Amino acid sequence: MIHEIQAKVMLSHIRQPDPWFGLKYNMNLYRGCQHQCIYCDSRSECYGIENFQDVLVKVNAIDLLRQELPRKRVKGTIGFGSMSDTYGPVERHYNLTGRALEVIAEYGFPVHIITKSDLILKDVDTLRAINRVQAVVSFTITTADDDLARKIEPGAPVPSRRLKALATLAEYGIQTGITLMPVLPMIEDSEQNIAQIVRLAHEHGASYILPAFGMTLRDRQRTYYYDQLDQLFPGLRAQYEQRFRERYSCAATQADRLRARCDELCAQYGISKQISHWEAERYQQKPLF
Repeated sequence: MIHEIQAKVMLSHIRQPDPWFGLKYNMNLYRGCQHQCIYCDSRSECYGIENFQDVLVKVNAIDLLRQELPRKRVKGTIGFGSMSDTYGPVERHYNLTGRALEVIAEYGFPVHIITKSDLILKDVDTLRAINRVQAVVSFTITTADDDLARKIEPGAPVPSRRLKALATLAEYGIQTGITLMPVLPMIEDSEQNIAQIVRLAHEHGASYILPAFGMTLRDRQRTYYYDQLDQLFPGLRAQYEQRFRERYSCAATQADRLRARCDELCAQYGISKQISHWEAERYQQKPLF
């Protein structure tokens, strides 16, 4: 269900520059997500979203943004998509992301967007305007197989559509790439899958790939994920329980080997392993797994 709510604050400040995405501020226009990826960490209790199938729409978001942006003494990259895909189907009706980007373009802030949707193309003109400062778009792709993606990311556009959108943005000169995370153990952690993603990234004009070879599992997130494994991959839950028990960080099978293969292919295709940040580039990413 969709519920309209009033937010109190729009932009949250990140105390230290984020080494992966270079964020200074973060913003969530929606809470809950219609893409319903079976592995989503945002189901965890710490985020306080009682029913992740409900989408909460911050209908006063644009007014708040107009109030808050002029007060920011330090200009920095604004992140979209940390807890809810900012281009879920609900965006077609409310257009909060599109309108927020227009405000950001007015004030000259850079942005970084993480999404699984080609709906982002509706805002290509605004992104091109923001790119006079910097616009970066990361498409999350964890499998090159559209059929598998329909199982594990049932509400999201399939990877082939995301790659076409990536290619379009790259043609317009927008820095775009792939967040290859999570890599689900015993489902996506094959060399064939990783190699295929890197090859497709190259063919569609990605300038970078940010990989993390594993996943997170905690409290409600784990419960939901295991229920989905029972339905979609019978017998796999027992292997997870035996291997990971109550761990939060769950590494992919032979994660070091997959990382080495990814590094090799990225070097071959000239794909960076980091984003060219708008802010100081001295911050280096470290493997999560």
